[in-house]
Amino acid sequence: MYSQTTALARRLRPEIRNILLVWIVLVAITILAWCLTPENRGDGSTLDSMLVSVIVVLGMIKSRLIIRHFMEVRAAPRWLRIGTDAWVVVLWLALLGLNLYR
Repeated sequence: MYSQTTALARRLRPEIRNILLVWIVLVAITILAWCLTPENRGDGSTLDSMLVSVIVVLGMIKSRLIIRHFMEVRAAPRWLRIGTDAWVVVLWLALLGLNLYR
């Protein structure tokens, strides 16, 4: 089955193959973030903060991938690409800061 999947991926147009690979990465990041979710009482330990930080970084990566590849920003003018990247970083850093502050 693996050889059939690989052969199919090679036959796809490059833009469809790219979207398929990004989608697979998004699914993998979602599963990884779900596995990293702390299952304890949320007592505010250092491990909880570290896991939350990793999950937020994974969310930032997912946001950037979605904006770039599914909202067609990768083909947009440079100012828009820079603007969306800056927005993603500011948003997720603010969320991380709020979570770590509490």
